Amino acid sequence: MPHRTCFVLWCCSELTVFWLTVSGMAGDEARVVRDFRGWLSSQGWVVRTDEDVVDIVAEKDGHLLYVEVKAATTAPDLDVDTAIGQLVRRMPSEADQSVSFALVVRDEPRSVDAAVRAPQRILDLLGMALYAVDEDGGVRQLFGRA
Repeated sequence: MPHRTCFVLWCCSELTVFWLTVSGMAGDEARVVRDFRGWLSSQGWVVRTDEDVVDIVAEKDGHLLYVEVKAATTAPDLDVDTAIGQLVRRMPSEADQSVSFALVVRDEPRSVDAAVRAPQRILDLLGMALYAVDEDGGVRQLFGRA
C-alpha cells in the first residue's frame, strides 16, 4: 500500500521539506511476495497479504501459514535474522500444530547462504520452513515443511 514519507534536507543554510510517495515494499521484495503467493495458491492455499502482521498469511485445511519475505539486500544476514524475529513475534504462546511459519528469500547465493546459516535445529523447533524464489518465479524448499 503506498504511503507518503516526509524527507527533510538541510543544505547551504536552507531547510527543504519534501514528500515522496513510496510503496510499502521494495520492488524486488514485492516480486518475491507475488511469486511465492502464486506458488502457494497453486498448492491449494488460500492466500492473502497482510502487511500489518507478516507479508503473507495462507490457509489450507484448517492450517495457517505465516510468511515473511526478504529479497536481495546489502545485509542478507541481518535481514534473515530480522525476518526470523518477526515470525517469532507472531508465534502463539502455546504450541499449536495448526500454525506454521516460513521465511522466503530471493534465490541468489548471498540470500540463500544467509537463510541456511540459521540453525536447522532451532528452525525445526520453531516449525519454520525456508524457501527461495528465483528470477523466473520458481520456488524451491531449502528446509522444513509448511
